[in-house]
Amino acid sequence: MENQTFSGDMLLLEGLKVSPQSSILVFLLLLLVYIFIMVSNLGLVALIFGSRSLHQPMYLLFCNMSINDVFGATIIIPHVLKHLFISDSERYIHSIECFIQAFCVHLYGSTSHTVLMIMAFDRYVAICHPLRYSTIMTNRMVVNLSLAAWGAALVMVSILLGLTIRLSRCRRVIPNLFCDNASLFNLSCESVLINHIYGLGYTVVLLGSSLGSVTLTYLKIATVCWNSKNKTLNSKALQTCTTHLTVYILLLVSAFIIVILHRFPQLSDQRKVAAIVGEVALPALNSVIYGLQIKEIRQRIIRVFQRKINLK
Repeated sequence: MENQTFSGDMLLLEGLKVSPQSSILVFLLLLLVYIFIMVSNLGLVALIFGSRSLHQPMYLLFCNMSINDVFGATIIIPHVLKHLFISDSERYIHSIECFIQAFCVHLYGSTSHTVLMIMAFDRYVAICHPLRYSTIMTNRMVVNLSLAAWGAALVMVSILLGLTIRLSRCRRVIPNLFCDNASLFNLSCESVLINHIYGLGYTVVLLGSSLGSVTLTYLKIATVCWNSKNKTLNSKALQTCTTHLTVYILLLVSAFIIVILHRFPQLSDQRKVAAIVGEVALPALNSVIYGLQIKEIRQRIIRVFQRKINLK
C-alpha cells in the first residue's frame, strides 16, 4: 500500500509510545494542563478587558498571545487525549480534518512569532520614545498591529497548505501525533520540490524576521537604558522586557528543536515528545510568566483572590 496511489480519504496517525498503565497518567496530566491553560489564559483576558486600569496597549496586545495559546492548545490537546486509548491501527483521521488541523497548528505557531514581534515593537516605543508613546500606540494602532500579526500568519500558512493540498497521496501513515504540513506532503509520491522550497522560505522568513526584529529592538532598548541615568526607567524596562524575552526565547528554542528533528526521520519519537511539550508547556508557561511577572496584573490577581476570601 505504501507504493500504490491511495485514493481513500482516511489517514492513519502514529501515537505516543506509552504503556497501557502509563496512558492513564499521561491522560490525567495532559487534561490538568489543558484545564490550567484554558482557565489561566481566558482568566487573564477577562481580567484585562474587565479592568479599566489595564486597558493599555501592552496588555491589550498580550491578549493576542493568550487567545492564540488557547487556540493552539485546543487544536492539539483534546485530539491527543482522544487517541491515547485507541490502538495504533485505529487512529484514523479524515484527510479534510487532517488538513484543517495542520492549518490551525501552523497558524498557531506563526501567530506566536508575529504577536511577539508586535509586542516587542510596543516595548521599543514605550522605552525609546516615552513622550510619543500615547500618540503612536493609539487604540487604532493596537487594532492594526493585531490584525497585521494574525493576517500575515494567515496568508503565509494558507500558501503553505495550499501547495500541499494539490498533491495526490500514495501513502497514508502520518508519523506524528497530529497533522502538520511536512507530514502531509511526504505522503505524496509526486515531486515536492516546490513544497520544500516554500517551506524553507516560510521558515527562514518567519524565524528570520522574528529573530531579527526582536534582536534589533532589544539592542536599541539596551542602548537607551545604558545611556540613561534614570533608574526607575531602567527598572521598569528590565521588568517588562525580561518577561517578553523569556517567552520569546522559549518559543524560539521550541521551534528550532522541532524544525531540526523534522530533518531526521529516525528521531520521530523524540519529535513527537518535543511537539507535544511545545504545544502544552508554552501556553501554560506564558500565562504564568505574564501573570506573575507583570506588577499590575499580579496585583489585580491578588485583589481578586482577596475579595473572594473576604466574601467567604
